[in-house]
Amino acid sequence: MGKPVVIGLAGLGTVGQGLVRILAENADWIRRRIGHDILLKRAVVRDLNKPRGVELPEGTVVSDRLMDLVEDPEIEVVCELMGGLSAAEELMRAALAAGKHVVTANKHLLAERGQELFALAGERERCLYYEASCVGGVPVVQALKESLAGNRIVKLTGIMNGTANFILSEMTSNGLDFETALAEAQALGYAEADPSFDIDGIDTAHKLVLLARLAYGQHYPLSELPVRGIRDVSREDIAFAREFGYRLKLIGQVREVDGRLEAGVFPALVKYTFLLARVGGNYNAVRIEGNAVGPIMLHGQGAGDLPTASAVLADIMAIARDARKPNNTGFPENPLPAAPILPPEDAESQYYFRFRVADRPGVMAAITRVMADRDISIAQAIQKGEEGASDVSLVIITHEAPARMVHDALATIDAMDFVTAPTVNYRIL
Repeated sequence: MGKPVVIGLAGLGTVGQGLVRILAENADWIRRRIGHDILLKRAVVRDLNKPRGVELPEGTVVSDRLMDLVEDPEIEVVCELMGGLSAAEELMRAALAAGKHVVTANKHLLAERGQELFALAGERERCLYYEASCVGGVPVVQALKESLAGNRIVKLTGIMNGTANFILSEMTSNGLDFETALAEAQALGYAEADPSFDIDGIDTAHKLVLLARLAYGQHYPLSELPVRGIRDVSREDIAFAREFGYRLKLIGQVREVDGRLEAGVFPALVKYTFLLARVGGNYNAVRIEGNAVGPIMLHGQGAGDLPTASAVLADIMAIARDARKPNNTGFPENPLPAAPILPPEDAESQYYFRFRVADRPGVMAAITRVMADRDISIAQAIQKGEEGASDVSLVIITHEAPARMVHDALATIDAMDFVTAPTVNYRIL
């Protein structure tokens, strides 16, 4: 039996407490797997007087000073589980500079500053591992770094935020409106009091930047990623989508198009026969298509104490097995090259349009004329109105068209006098 792997923990919130629990409950199994014990020597918290829902191992020192983790010479692995940007970055930089390995669940920081942090880890020949930062307990990081390393990734598509997926699932299955479904998510603890990161697509964007880096070995800046959330999704569009055989999901996607990366976060219609369409509740899933392996899908809990702590522990165990050759990004280049980016306006997709228009002759002809002038062809169309109403909903499913032409066509149509409300549009996978 080798000497224990000594770790220090920054943050004893939900995930930190989950890690402490698993370390205790699975101690024998961990020892059998890696041939070492994992010893938690120090934990740093913001409030020393706050009660914790977990019992720390005997001898664990608790303090409120982050640099205690860096300055302790026995600590080999620093686990950053407190979140945020400035303090977390300072801790990671100091730990790597001191020759310690780092495990983190901080997708926000790695999306914003990952290029620099991975470069520092590479220079110091230290591990910076982050399985828990992408889709919780779903092992997508390891899959891209190791299991699928021999593949060129054709496309990666995922449902990466459990809060948004829960809301859309409730709207689809139970007919709730957005605000009611959001309130239910908050009552169940799936959504924060301020749910902006989840429902505006920002959380998904952070994860997508990390996964694009792993899949393609290129740096796609977060600031250049087009992001759209789900605040404007209505029950009417959910119902129309179902009528056409689709489900509405918040999607993060990156794919290679003629040597450039097309990536974005957006609500999209997904054919109900696709596995992604059937991912319900607060679950997450990532579909990866490799040129050798073909399509595979990883599905599971995207958040929560034990699923996320499970991913943190997997990283610690990977370091314990062999830390001599860190595999932080899956590529030996350091830093990774900048990604050649396909401008979002050049991306092609099928689209769902819902027009709200006056119920009078000539409207359909005018709309289709604008679309035809921009080479946007119609695959399906349906019109529905309420008895006695002066306007109706006209829904059109298109064939593939460039985003540039779509946006131009919708701007032209929305300016016409028969349009009574702004047009709703979603991409179709």
